[in-house]
Amino acid sequence: MSGPMQGSVGSPSPSEHETVGAYALGILDDAEATAFEMHLAGCEWCAQQLDELAGMEPMLAALADLPGTGTPAIGDSLSARPSPRLVERLVDEVSERRAQKRRRSFFLVAAAAALIIGGPLTVLAATGGDSGTKGTEASAPKSANSAKATFDTLSSRVTATDAASKVSATVAMGEKAWGTEIGVELKNVSGPEKCSLIAVGKNGERETVSSWSVPEWGYGLPGAKTEQAKNPLYVMGGAAFKTNEIDHFEVMTFEGKKLVQIDA
Repeated sequence: MSGPMQGSVGSPSPSEHETVGAYALGILDDAEATAFEMHLAGCEWCAQQLDELAGMEPMLAALADLPGTGTPAIGDSLSARPSPRLVERLVDEVSERRAQKRRRSFFLVAAAAALIIGGPLTVLAATGGDSGTKGTEASAPKSANSAKATFDTLSSRVTATDAASKVSATVAMGEKAWGTEIGVELKNVSGPEKCSLIAVGKNGERETVSSWSVPEWGYGLPGAKTEQAKNPLYVMGGAAFKTNEIDHFEVMTFEGKKLVQIDA
């Protein structure tokens, strides 16, 4: 069991810290419980341990009924005291669970960082003439154009035009170790609008590949008066699906309207 925290209020002795397990079990008498609660008010370490032990109440109740331990039924638990070793094991188990949580959090952060660098969370957009926008596309055209450049490297493509909305979309795919890299070329879409590209698996599962905003002037409009409105929108993203697991794609507005469906 880990030692007491340095610098805690009153510099309590190790035995006071060890009392947290017995307090969680509810086996201290009134005087002992009152003394521990006074210590608990100024000890962050004990407060954290007690919080963890409180979540283990079903396990603690089950331990009280284990055969052969000499521990009475739950209703009589206030008159019995578990061995110091039992309390220590409980606290040690909580500490190990907390360590496991910290390790899992570290690996999740590392995995997220890897995806941001080279995985399906990498999303780039380009419109070819988006001089009216702010941020990366306006200040770094080369970066914006990389979306179209990446789209052009993906040879597996499917195209569809919706008869009602007249929106046209070409989806390009490239299989990766982590799933499928996906790009979409969107034309004849008016704004303002917020849209998402959804990959629908053959098993019925749905994954959002990417999302974007369409400005007032729109994208890929043949009769537009400005270049930025004439140019299509290119957006890159990815899905965990393997390429052969995808049934179709849907371009949806945030309000739930389907603009176009593209069969894979």
